[in-house]
Amino acid sequence: MSKKGSQKLKLLYLCQYLLRSSDEEHPVTMGDMIAYLAQQDIAAERKSIYDDMEALRLFGLDVQAVRLGTATGYFIGQRDFQLPELKLLVDSVQSSRFITEKKSLELIGKLESLTSEYGAQALHREVYVRGRIKAMNESIYYNVDEIHDAIGQDRAIAFQYFEWSVEKKRVWRRGGQLYHVSPWALMWDDENYYMVAYDDEAGLIKHFRVDKMSGIRQTGQPRKGAEDFGRFDMAAYSDGHFGMFSGQVQPVRLAFENALAGAVIDRFGPGVSLVPLDEARFSVTVNVAVNVQFFGWLCGFGTRASILAPDSVAAEMGRHAAAIAALYDNITP
Repeated sequence: MSKKGSQKLKLLYLCQYLLRSSDEEHPVTMGDMIAYLAQQDIAAERKSIYDDMEALRLFGLDVQAVRLGTATGYFIGQRDFQLPELKLLVDSVQSSRFITEKKSLELIGKLESLTSEYGAQALHREVYVRGRIKAMNESIYYNVDEIHDAIGQDRAIAFQYFEWSVEKKRVWRRGGQLYHVSPWALMWDDENYYMVAYDDEAGLIKHFRVDKMSGIRQTGQPRKGAEDFGRFDMAAYSDGHFGMFSGQVQPVRLAFENALAGAVIDRFGPGVSLVPLDEARFSVTVNVAVNVQFFGWLCGFGTRASILAPDSVAAEMGRHAAAIAALYDNITP
């Protein structure tokens, strides 16, 4: 590159160097900056760099100066993302099961580029992606984008839906026939991403695991179900579907020991009404999808929780518990 061409890039290289090589704990000196620019075949004098840093300040970059003995050090102070914020985002990515291991590492690498090289090292030391349970479908990242685009374009979509076999192979629902629905929202629940959509044929709002969707495409048809979705309570829907398993949603009255109030509030939110039954117990009435996931959640509390009403749900819970107990009838302690 010609000397003249290099000089045109001088301010950009200086900005890049300050962003990547300096922070409050690692200020750089004027000599460091001149040496870095020399590596890029750019000659620089102290006065011109002073002018450049003033230009960067006027542009909005928080260039700070600090005394380093007899010299002056410079670093970038405030950034778009501070290190604690980036740590929070890295934690979210690495704990998200719906993002594959490969994509998690790519995203974390991009987050590391938003801080200095020293901050990036701190972030990298905290990465625990490998060996964690992650989704197997790499296309989920693009599925989310395709669904968002369809929602923005107000268009229905078609896709195939599958489950995993014991051989870890895809088994297509409906024999591979296309699902045709109108997407209305995306929600993150129980460590998975779900699309909430209106099924015009069934006349119902349904949900689908995004990582189990394949070949998503817009059909060109306008979305349907606006009126139904307008009455739809996303938070209540999520709270009532344990693990987002399907089931008939109905009001169920439950009893818990007082010590479990926190667990109930965590599950159903701070707006849930806790009604005292006696000195040791309280009751709640909540709308839930009655299924094995709900029973499993309740079983986790053992004898400290029970179903009070309706009798049909309590009887179903009893049959569920009896079937599990029967698996261990022949075991001798």
